[in-house]
Amino acid sequence: MTTAAQRGTTTVSGKAVRRIAEQAASEALADRGATAVRGLAKGSADVRGRRADVAVDVSLPYPAPVAEAVRRLQEHVASRTRQLTGLDVARPRVGVTALTPLPADGTATAQKGTPAHVRTAATSGTRTPRRWWSQRRLPMTLVTLAAAVAAGALAFDMVMVHTAHRPAAVWRTGILHWSAGHGPGDPGVVVASGAVAVLGLLLIVLALTPGHRALLTIACDPRLGAAVDRRAVAALVRDAVAATAGIDAVTVRVRRRRVAVRAHLAFGDRATARDKAREAARRTLEECSLRRVPRLRVTVRPRPSWDPATTLAPDGRDAPGVQPTGTVPEGANP
Repeated sequence: MTTAAQRGTTTVSGKAVRRIAEQAASEALADRGATAVRGLAKGSADVRGRRADVAVDVSLPYPAPVAEAVRRLQEHVASRTRQLTGLDVARPRVGVTALTPLPADGTATAQKGTPAHVRTAATSGTRTPRRWWSQRRLPMTLVTLAAAVAAGALAFDMVMVHTAHRPAAVWRTGILHWSAGHGPGDPGVVVASGAVAVLGLLLIVLALTPGHRALLTIACDPRLGAAVDRRAVAALVRDAVAATAGIDAVTVRVRRRRVAVRAHLAFGDRATARDKAREAARRTLEECSLRRVPRLRVTVRPRPSWDPATTLAPDGRDAPGVQPTGTVPEGANP
């Protein structure tokens, strides 16, 4: 009988794990009725020994509870990938890149420009974080690459000097000669020291600040961190305010702690339109379930062609002869 050591080992590549995770995510979406979302799951996998770290980006059907849908997706992807590969799969990281509306037949259809962009990931905390922290991949990559190039060049030159008995590289001897001939007060030394100090301060700031200023944290299960893009919130608020009677143009700016809405009024009572627009924006912000609800400011300005004598009839059509409360017809004596 062949022993276990002689039979060899089976190695599962990261590409295979990624494909399996993508297929598992598509299966989970299909189970929720999103048959048309197949193929929209994009993933990545990192295999280290018997452990695999998996991440998938998906488009979820809407309306649906994002936190619950992501949790079920994580469980299915982890169990399915573990079953097919035999690896120890941790809780996958799930990024929800879009929400696709469900038509009447219950199948999701992907639409470009859908005003929703959500990012989610598994967390081990006991409360929902206020800010979405960035992993700073680009700064870390640049710093690591620069340090690796400098250290590699120095190590290669020293190895060539001691093993091949070649003279030191010109760039290394030039730096040493230049450093020996210039003191701390030299302008070049001061500029270089300032640049290094600024770079160090920048790295400290990047390490201590959350980053991802364009994302607003969603209040959900503490085990699941979720954030929504400001542009998605702005689009939702803009659509809600634009549905107000008399409003024909809306501009929304979403900050981390404040939402500013500017609307133009074409007809109708200004105070009534402002109250309805503020209520619509407030209701939309509450439905977003943000961890910290930003302050709301709504401004309604009449257009030059504003007609206060026009309101909406009960059937929704314009009724020019109906006067809102507190308005006086043009040309009439008050």
